[in-house]
Order: sequence, then C-alpha cells, then structure tokens
Amino acid sequence: MLDRTQGLSLSVNPAAVPFGTRPLAPGMGMEIVGVDCAGEISDETFQRISDTWHDNCVVLFRNQSLDEEKEWKFARRFGETGKVHHNHKGGSKFPGVMYISNVRENGELIGALPDGEMFFHHDQCYIEKPAIATMLYAMEVPSTGGNTIFANMFAAYDALPADIKARLEGLKAMHVYDYQSNPTTRGAVIKEGTPHYAHPVVRVHPGNGRKALYVNRLMTDHLVGFERRASDELLNYLFDHSEQKQFLYEHVWTPGDLLIWDNRSCIHARTDFSAAERRLMRRVAIVG
Repeated sequence: MLDRTQGLSLSVNPAAVPFGTRPLAPGMGMEIVGVDCAGEISDETFQRISDTWHDNCVVLFRNQSLDEEKEWKFARRFGETGKVHHNHKGGSKFPGVMYISNVRENGELIGALPDGEMFFHHDQCYIEKPAIATMLYAMEVPSTGGNTIFANMFAAYDALPADIKARLEGLKAMHVYDYQSNPTTRGAVIKEGTPHYAHPVVRVHPGNGRKALYVNRLMTDHLVGFERRASDELLNYLFDHSEQKQFLYEHVWTPGDLLIWDNRSCIHARTDFSAAERRLMRRVAIVG
C-alpha cells in the first residue's frame, strides 16, 4: 500500500544554496532557490518569499522532501488552512490537506479530480471566503501531460482597453461549483443546493495594491444584474483575453516540485494526460 504521508528522498539540499530567484516565464512566476520548505525558515526569509509570491503570482521550490505535516506547517506560514471541499478516500488529519490523484487502492480512488483536462479556474471561488493560495506538491507524475498552466490576472487586467476597465467597475460575477462531473464545461443552470457566490469582477490585491481580474471559464456563470446574452458576451471576451499566450506560464511537473499560487491574482488549468499513468499530488489550500 502506498504511504502518502512520506516525502520524497532527494539528493539536493536546497538549504545549502543561498536564497535566490529565477524567472519562470516573462512577466510571471519565480523559482525560489536556497529554501528547504521542510526546515526552519526565518521571518526575514519568509517575508522575502511572501513578497516574491505577491509580485509574481506563482512561486516554485524544486527538490523538496515533504510529508503531510511538513507541507501543512509550511502552508500555515501563509495563513489558515481551509476546509477540503472534495470527498475522497485519501484523507488527512491536517486541515486543508487533500490528494489530487488518479491512483486507486482496492478499486477506490485515493484522491480527487483524478483524470484529464481542466479549464482555467480560481480555487474555491464559489464560497464567501475563497482560498487565497494553493500549495501543490508533486509525488508521482505521468511521463507527459498533466501540466498546470497559469494565467497572470494582474497583467490581463492591465492590458484591457480603458473602456472595458470602466465597464467592469463595481460589477460582480456569480461563481458556481458545478463542474465535478465534467471539468471542461459549466452547467446550463444553477441547480438547487449547488455552492455559489458572487465576487467583484476586479479585485485589489491586499499585498501590493494591484488590480486583477477575478473571473474564470470553468466556474464563473454570469454577471450579476445582466441579461444572459450580454453577460455571456462580456465574460467570453474576458475569458479569451485572459488566456492569451503572453499571460501564461505552463509548469511541467517533476517529483519534488512544490508550487504555491495566488488565487487572487492568477487562474490555473490542467492539461490532459494518460489515465494509464499514475499522477499523485498533495494539495493544501490557504483561506483568506
């Protein structure tokens, strides 16, 4: 039986390297080197991590060795860990820790969101207090595919024409959790009992004061107060705009990678991969 509480045994010691950064893509994402996320991290170093994260939407730590407790403790430096909103066999005693996996034990999935592609989305945008951050740790990855693509919603907002920015002022969008059976489409109607919540279309980031779009193709259903046709027209424009290549970073996973992304300033999607290959990731959501 797979022991999901254990970390990976890796030969590289990040703590032996001075703190440094390397861009992941033009204008988005930063790799942080010289930090062992399982070890003691000073307040000064953590502040540098936090500032880098706020400004770049996504930060990457390679060659990490983390069990459940160590990942959870590192996540707690960023804030309170949230409730797990997916039911699956591979639960954890640590709040907010869940597995994203297609691995089965005795015919049962040990994780959630197991297979295939997922459209761009913000995590937990369908509740009053969504995740401000998501931390994802790679344990097993397929030989190809299963990549995570991020879109910089700071840059997407900044690039909007002035008249569109003016139209978005004060608007709210309704976000709906109805994709569990098909993570590449939204439902036609909001079914009774389906989690949903309206948030501003444009958010101001508390860490740096920048504005970011807060809509996504998978879970944003409609603009509050708009007729459906007008809502769909404007939302589809925003979806297409924010998913342009110049705003994207695609991460190809390697075991031992730890990624933290800011749900207030970026959206993410998953590329397809073979269901015949194992994919095992451990996720922690941080609420705000």
